[in-house]
Amino acid sequence: MSETTPTTPDENHLIAERRAKLTEWRAGGKSFPNDFRRENTAAKLDELYGGKSREELEATPVAVKVAGRIMLKRVMGKASFATIQDLSGRIQIFISNDKTGEAAHAEFKKFDSGDIIGVTGTLFRTKTDELTVQASEVRLLTKSLRPLPEKFHGLTDVEQKYRSRYLDLITNEQSRFTFVARSRMIQAIRNYMVHHDFLEVETPMMHPIPGGAAAKPFKTHHNALDMELFLRISPELYLKRLVVGGFEKVFEVNRNFRNEGISPRHNPEFTMMEFYEAYADYHMLMDFTEGLLRHSAREALGVEVFEYQGRTLDLSQPFLRLTIVEAIRKHHPGFNTQQLEDAAWLKQKIRDFGEQVKPGGLGSLQLQLFEACAEAEIWEPTFIVDYPVEVSPLARRNHANPEITERFELFIVGREIANGFSELNDAEDQAARFQEQAQAKDAGDEEAMHYDADFIRALEYGMPPTGGCGIGIDRLVMLLTDCANIRDVILFPQMRKE
Repeated sequence: MSETTPTTPDENHLIAERRAKLTEWRAGGKSFPNDFRRENTAAKLDELYGGKSREELEATPVAVKVAGRIMLKRVMGKASFATIQDLSGRIQIFISNDKTGEAAHAEFKKFDSGDIIGVTGTLFRTKTDELTVQASEVRLLTKSLRPLPEKFHGLTDVEQKYRSRYLDLITNEQSRFTFVARSRMIQAIRNYMVHHDFLEVETPMMHPIPGGAAAKPFKTHHNALDMELFLRISPELYLKRLVVGGFEKVFEVNRNFRNEGISPRHNPEFTMMEFYEAYADYHMLMDFTEGLLRHSAREALGVEVFEYQGRTLDLSQPFLRLTIVEAIRKHHPGFNTQQLEDAAWLKQKIRDFGEQVKPGGLGSLQLQLFEACAEAEIWEPTFIVDYPVEVSPLARRNHANPEITERFELFIVGREIANGFSELNDAEDQAARFQEQAQAKDAGDEEAMHYDADFIRALEYGMPPTGGCGIGIDRLVMLLTDCANIRDVILFPQMRKE
């Protein structure tokens, strides 16, 4: 038996019975056919004929061919009912001795829940007025050897839900909705980008030098080239190379890999959408990102105001824009400006909130305090702006204050959703910051960036003033589908070995 789906003695007995039926089926020379062609789906039939009366369906018979998995089955003497599920939903089937045939009905009675069948027949309405297919022919297309779980959604089965996503999708309508919504949302984002004249591109997923983010990479080895490679932590540096090359508006829906912990909001493999636009700055990016998120909500939900985890979330209003210090004071008005400019006070406050103090200057300490005491308190969409240079090695300095950068992060319901900035296009400044990152890496910072000489060379050819932004697709799907755990919106999340 599969290690991922342990069975009980009762289940083993049921599996044995089903295998015996399969052996009988094989002996008849008709196992696993692939010549049934479905012509109708449950949802389309309901759309077209759900409003038809019993009399209308009798007067003008509608011939149909449906197929799907048996989810419910009621066997009676001369007639039986079954509910099958296809990609669009469910529809009821009626099998009877007089219309389907006594032999075919007897054969149907041997079918099990989970079996996949093809049904030919006509539509009618039952006494309870349910749209139903009166079967003239029922064929077994796939024998299910394992019984479907009856109590799949209890808290004790959360791990099985993630490990056996196929079972979750079969039995859980909410999960199917979530992943259909995810697909539609990503398509809506693509359409929005193309509508705004962005070009979709693909960049490498194996990098000789990991870059574009402060993160620990996964390592691999290419045998033919005998060289170490890293799974992509970000496509940023390759996308900016394309801007240098003249592709002035580009985007990529990409998978990134970061060798970090797993939590309700982190998975080591995740999806982002990154975009770059020449002659744009971070103010323009914030406006664009705000519009994109509203568009995504309208496409996925039809509204811009909705419930998330029992609280109202409003994307229709202008998103707030606060500096790090302003955000701290908004959620902790007792902290004054003088204290927030005092490195010793900041260090102590960070410790008071249960966090370790990381090395850094005043701006870094303010950011650490923000992350400790204010980030989780942000509910409505809020852009946090003007990050310190020391934590923003790829962002352009602010001309008015060279200690900060033209950078923002968007937070909604206490999570970072997007990160963007006016890009650093000064090759000499970028080289100096890479050097600082390399020194930090030599000092033991595993997440510090490498020195990327080829990227510096690209900048030396000249990159126009550019703005770039990355949006976390998984976290955005969490918002729009009311999911609290990132594993609920990733089809096959990373799991420990059993």
